[in-house]
Amino acid sequence: MNDVYAMLIGFASGIHTSTWGMYKDAPHEGFTWPKYLRSTVTGVLVALVLNRVLQLDLTMASNVAVFFGATYVGERALLEFWKTFLRVEDQSKYFIPMQFAVLGKVVENRAIQLFVAAAYAATCIFIGYSIWRFQQAEPNLSPLLVVATIGAAGGWISAFGGAWKDAPKEGFEILKFFRSPLLAAAWAYLLAHFTGNYLLIAACALGYTIATTETYKTFFFPSKQRGKFAGMPISHPEWMARRYYFVPLYVAVWVGVIVTFVVAFNGPHHGLLG
Repeated sequence: MNDVYAMLIGFASGIHTSTWGMYKDAPHEGFTWPKYLRSTVTGVLVALVLNRVLQLDLTMASNVAVFFGATYVGERALLEFWKTFLRVEDQSKYFIPMQFAVLGKVVENRAIQLFVAAAYAATCIFIGYSIWRFQQAEPNLSPLLVVATIGAAGGWISAFGGAWKDAPKEGFEILKFFRSPLLAAAWAYLLAHFTGNYLLIAACALGYTIATTETYKTFFFPSKQRGKFAGMPISHPEWMARRYYFVPLYVAVWVGVIVTFVVAFNGPHHGLLG
């Protein structure tokens, strides 16, 4: 039964990502069901794997809150890594390149792309392993200090990655740079009530940070073109209106997340701050 719950959570996290991605991209790229459901299918598969690894009781709201964030960041990590380093695509339609680039210019050399991909993956794995080993050493640290530092670790990875990609085209913004670490620390504070695993707190906080940031960028400024399409023509104007049909589904996932957190805080839970 836990697999069924995991699949439902994976579907919810994946359809959430699918919807904000479609909402911003469809006016420029059009809409196809395979592309729309790509993140949804990936989310379900990631959830099934994580269910085996984490072995959380998904009948508990506190574990559902943690599992949703873990699935979200897992799906995002896989697809963004693929789009940045492995996928070969015409970049002329973008203002900000989606493939690995240096100072806004795509690195065409395939060997260099793959080398950087391996180095980036190794760095992320090393950071994760270091967090895990650090906790195994049983450090005598204040839980709030752990939340503010380790809990925000994923946010710093996101901040540096975003600055590397966006700053050459959009310029560097201090507030934008610190947005992800601060959001990650805030989400880590909430999640630390449900789990004491440092690595899980950091990873899940990043998942929720991505969900929050993309919601803000997508729906609070609906008339502003997405950064990667800034200044590019709208080739599928019909989707400026059609995309609104998907918004209720997106809102429903957020309502589910909020309700889960409320139930989790009012029900049995334990964690670093529990």
